[in-house]
Amino acid sequence: MTEENPYELAARAAEKLADLTGVESHDVALVLGSGWLPAVDALGEATAEISTTDLPGFSAAAVAGHSGKIRSIRAGDRNLLVFLSRTHYYEGKGVAAVVHGVRTAARAGCRAIVLTNGCGGLRETWTPGTPVLISDHINLTGKSPIVGANFVDLTDLYSSRLRTMCREVEPSLDEAVYVQFPGPHYETPAEVRMAGIIGGELVGMSTTLEAIAAREAGMEVLGISLVTNLAAGISDSPLNHAEVLEAGKAAASRMGELLGRIVPRI
Repeated sequence: MTEENPYELAARAAEKLADLTGVESHDVALVLGSGWLPAVDALGEATAEISTTDLPGFSAAAVAGHSGKIRSIRAGDRNLLVFLSRTHYYEGKGVAAVVHGVRTAARAGCRAIVLTNGCGGLRETWTPGTPVLISDHINLTGKSPIVGANFVDLTDLYSSRLRTMCREVEPSLDEAVYVQFPGPHYETPAEVRMAGIIGGELVGMSTTLEAIAAREAGMEVLGISLVTNLAAGISDSPLNHAEVLEAGKAAASRMGELLGRIVPRI
């Protein structure tokens, strides 16, 4: 049995999404990373919520702190499509599974996507709970979600327009380059030093493959990292996933307020 074309699978998922939510077309998608889940209630009124497994091609959430749900939210005159979990590359389900939500969002009508994550920071001034705009990325997975010889320009992958708009809303926001490691283990201190040498200041295990797929699909991309801890070797503290979630929980109201101010302007 041949594997289904990932683009056709996304089209089927989008069609089912419209049926289940009663929303014919969505405008902006959001993917909530580790620690961001409590912020979703600030975005607007939920008009529908479904399980990811209700749609073709999705599997249940596999990481603590992630909810395997997709929520449709009405915010002003916009329909938001919010993924309360993501599939990570380290789950071993393949790159197509990692970016399936992004492709589904594009087929559901979304012209822009906000990709969030919880990550380690290399700048000592970034205390846990600090949001940082992603200005660019370095993809160390060695993989691409693009199928075939489709040469997609990534020069302005993380939209300079949207980053400028974010700084107008919140002038204190810093920008940095995000480096994705394969995971699921945290980075070693030597790997973190390497990330800094090659230009990164944020390290994590998601986002870059989704951003590439979003650009391929023609969506404008905004990336926001929540620094939940200093990266390995920057401080003496050991890394702990429970602490990552706790840092996100502590920053939830600020993240919700930030998204609530940014998303209506996208």
